[in-house]
Amino acid sequence: MSERTAVSEENTEELVALAAEAYVYGYPLVHDLSMVQDFMHTGFGPLPPAPFNHFAHSGQPTSPEMHFVPFDNDTVYSVAQLDLSGGPVLLHVPDTDGAYYVLQFVDVWTNNFAYVGHRATGTEAGDWLVVPPGWSGSTPDGVRGVIDAPTSVVSVIGRNAFNGPDDMGRVRELQAQLALTHLEPGTHRTGLPAPDPDVPELLRFFERLRVWMADFPPSAADQAYQDRFQPLGLLEEGPSPYVSADPALVHALTEGLARGRARVEEAGRLAEAGGGWEMDPHLFDYNLDWHGVGTIDSPQWRIADREASYSTRAVAARSGPWGNHGYEAVYARAFRDADGEQLNGARSYVLRFERQPPVGAFWSVTLRDTSDHHLAENPAARYSIGDRTPDLVYGEDGSLTIHIRRERPTDPAAAANWLPAPGGDFQSVLRLYEPGPEILDGAYEIPAVERSSER
Repeated sequence: MSERTAVSEENTEELVALAAEAYVYGYPLVHDLSMVQDFMHTGFGPLPPAPFNHFAHSGQPTSPEMHFVPFDNDTVYSVAQLDLSGGPVLLHVPDTDGAYYVLQFVDVWTNNFAYVGHRATGTEAGDWLVVPPGWSGSTPDGVRGVIDAPTSVVSVIGRNAFNGPDDMGRVRELQAQLALTHLEPGTHRTGLPAPDPDVPELLRFFERLRVWMADFPPSAADQAYQDRFQPLGLLEEGPSPYVSADPALVHALTEGLARGRARVEEAGRLAEAGGGWEMDPHLFDYNLDWHGVGTIDSPQWRIADREASYSTRAVAARSGPWGNHGYEAVYARAFRDADGEQLNGARSYVLRFERQPPVGAFWSVTLRDTSDHHLAENPAARYSIGDRTPDLVYGEDGSLTIHIRRERPTDPAAAANWLPAPGGDFQSVLRLYEPGPEILDGAYEIPAVERSSER
């Protein structure tokens, strides 16, 4: 044990507070790289596992039996984990002929630092060069642009709009044309840096944070902030200081972890009271340093207080990992009806849009259960309704009324607009792709879910 990690009783409480800060600061990195590791070994939900620099494609949209939360039912996913340690990677994207798609680039600190797709770069075919930090080579002819990665490992989250079972063939053809190739001969790693396996379970979060912080340094401003964690052993190189740590340090780290985790949970608690919708278009505005292709680099989309951004970043990693900036897509959630009562399948509801949500791409409403946030199962296997749903019945004034209930309505118009509800409590999720300014500034008011007596 080094002198830097020896702890006296006098400064234990101070170190507990510091360890709580370190947890909030470092949770996104540890969570993200744990997801990357899991993805490469076991896959996620509808996505099979894939090694570095290969895409994994979902062959179908998300369904309840997949039991996977972050993915939606409107798009079909293609995900790749890039390793740039051996040099740049060339990405080829196909022409989607105007159809919505997005490739979102996320560094290991969970910063969304680039977008390619419908909103950001258009839908024509092209090649993009993804380069590691500090790269200074020559860009090949014909490349549409260079995507500068802040870290040598990057997650690429691809979403293709999906218009129902008959559309799956088109999506599969597009997936087959996504390609990643190495620009230069070089040695690319096959896995992530390994924490010391002899570190006790209670301290493994901090061991992973120590090892991964060293291998994937953040921006200069964040590095200056994380220097404060030196007394915790997080900046030590070489053998782990946590294999035989001082008991006082073990106490400080474990108690700090518990406090930090509670802080993140508290900050992320949804405001479920009342009958309105909860939506945060700025949940991913914590990226303060890396604004590449397709991002919007403006004060509107940056959190002004850097230290406050760490808490927001942790909440985003906990509640919506790999989510987009609000200008690409935003989700609104309602747990209660207009009377403030929990939504429940024992009752019938209507959601009436006098005017459809103003979006540049499309929108949809989906139901999820409240326990694990999975898609709510129903015998009709209909999990969403939106502006792309065929055969909806609109009012003479252009309004759209969605009927949310367990049983199929007897009225033909209501049956066409039926969104089946589960038997128990549920939440309603409104997804808005390329939301317009009225949504982002709150000028457009999402209608409340109203209780209904219709059969």
